[in-house]
Amino acid sequence: MDRLLLLESSITRLQRRAERLQLVSNKYWTARRVIFICGLLLASLSCGYSGSVAGWVVGGLFVVVFCVIAIYHGRVLGGISSNSVMLNIKLIQVARIRLDWDQMPRPDQTLDESYAGTDHPFEADLDITGLRSLHRLLDSAVTREGSHRLKSWLLNGTPDPQLIAKRQSLVHELKGRALFRDKLQLYSALTGRDSKVQWNSSVVVTWIAQHVNKDSLLPTVILLGLLAALNITLVVLAVAQLIPHVWPVVFLIYLGVMIARQSRIATSWGELQDLEEALSRFKAVFQYLESRTYQNCPALAELCAPFLDKEKRPSRELKKLARLASALGLRTNALLWLAVHALAPWDFYFTHRLELIKKEIAHLLPTWLDAWYELEALNSLANFSYLNPSYVFPEIASEEMLFDSRALGHPLLKRETKICNDFSLDQHQKIVILTGSNMAGKSTFLRTVGVNLCLAYVGAPVNAGSLRVSLFRVFTCIKVSDSVQDGLSYFYAEVKRLKALLSATETEDTLPLLFLIDEIFRGTNSRERLIGSRAYIRELSDRRTLGMVATHDLDLVKLADEIAGVANYHFREEVHEGRMVFDYRLRAGPCPTTNALKILQLEGLPVG
Repeated sequence: MDRLLLLESSITRLQRRAERLQLVSNKYWTARRVIFICGLLLASLSCGYSGSVAGWVVGGLFVVVFCVIAIYHGRVLGGISSNSVMLNIKLIQVARIRLDWDQMPRPDQTLDESYAGTDHPFEADLDITGLRSLHRLLDSAVTREGSHRLKSWLLNGTPDPQLIAKRQSLVHELKGRALFRDKLQLYSALTGRDSKVQWNSSVVVTWIAQHVNKDSLLPTVILLGLLAALNITLVVLAVAQLIPHVWPVVFLIYLGVMIARQSRIATSWGELQDLEEALSRFKAVFQYLESRTYQNCPALAELCAPFLDKEKRPSRELKKLARLASALGLRTNALLWLAVHALAPWDFYFTHRLELIKKEIAHLLPTWLDAWYELEALNSLANFSYLNPSYVFPEIASEEMLFDSRALGHPLLKRETKICNDFSLDQHQKIVILTGSNMAGKSTFLRTVGVNLCLAYVGAPVNAGSLRVSLFRVFTCIKVSDSVQDGLSYFYAEVKRLKALLSATETEDTLPLLFLIDEIFRGTNSRERLIGSRAYIRELSDRRTLGMVATHDLDLVKLADEIAGVANYHFREEVHEGRMVFDYRLRAGPCPTTNALKILQLEGLPVG
């Protein structure tokens, strides 16, 4: 069944479930009101006619019934919340298929300091980040860290074949586990408390690290334990009249040490509650990951190994915290607390245990979170693969310089208007001069090649019938702009960008460079543009590079006859019933037509 039809069917089912749950919830609200009013009236009548005891009994029964109804109602409300989040997940998946940007979650505006958009080799030119970007299309992460991890993968300039193979394997396994992917996103969204906003989970790690005491409380616990044991022994011996009553001296020393070290335990109860509350946000996700078996998914099982270790799994640490909460909760009963502390350093011992657990969690939590962030980023890729079943996983070629594609398309173009083309680059066809009229599709095709390379290198499927590609560093020069703040003209900004591209070919790197240049030296006059372009392309042809140069300058097509490895391709258009018609088909050879004057004429401008 078509993915869109399948999702629309799921959305209809979830909407019907939401209606049913809302009806049930309304009945529970009515029942709670009726029980409360009836209980109040009957308890008052029983108290008036049968005495206060009968009134209390009747009131107590109604309280029990009310609590039971409230518990069941709470479950229904939880079901409504979960159903609402899952419905939102499915609606967003439909939006991703339809490229309905208004219905997709907006990207996090907080950018990593590691990346400065205009200086990055391809981030801005290929629309990797931004409002209508590849990252936004892919990103289904709930945590900011998961989203940034996916972004770092997309912006990585040095692809690793082992990482690509590993991620492809994980994406394959996740793609076939739709329920696992949806449930992981559901629990993550419920954890974040707002399914439409990414949240920063790393603050919990920071908080724990800040609240781990460097000096151990163990010496104090041992000292107080010895004093308490000595004190009890002296009391028993004094009561048995075997020694004189010297125990008050030891007791005073015991109390003095406790008072002197009171500051170390003063905040333990509050810290424990804060820690429990913080970890409870992860509880649903971690418990879900713990409960899976991962059969026939070896790569996924390896990634989720931190949740499967019986000695160090999250649920075990949460149980330890629950037991500590029960023990330290003794301070809520002042009399009992004083009585117990007269005999043993209760709070000191359990505060010491709390510090040990905090150190253990401070060590384990980053591992759990790292696996979760990795899963979120991989989940985004697997979700992309699932929503686009016609996309294929590329083959990383053993040849040094190869880009061989069939039916290559741009994933940010809508299916109904998208045209896919075959295209290849290799040692024999190193540089393509791409010509064509205005609006014919040259710039879009440059981005098509670049975006699919980014997808291939993160381990995702690509928008192609097939793709065999070597490992390259990608460098683009497409969206060059002037800068008023820096005092740069358009031409000088372009020169700096092209210089950076050329410098990238001079570095001692094992990977060759694949370049994509749009309208080379467009910021200067035609004579100097031709001279500079010919020299620049000739220089690139002598280096370990493959790439494309899109241009309106038809004189550049002559380079195919002068330089080995340079070839011409073009896009063309037709004029049909007074308007321009583009088929966006890539053809071999130089472009035989131009359309600038025709566009001017069609728009009513004078052409001379």
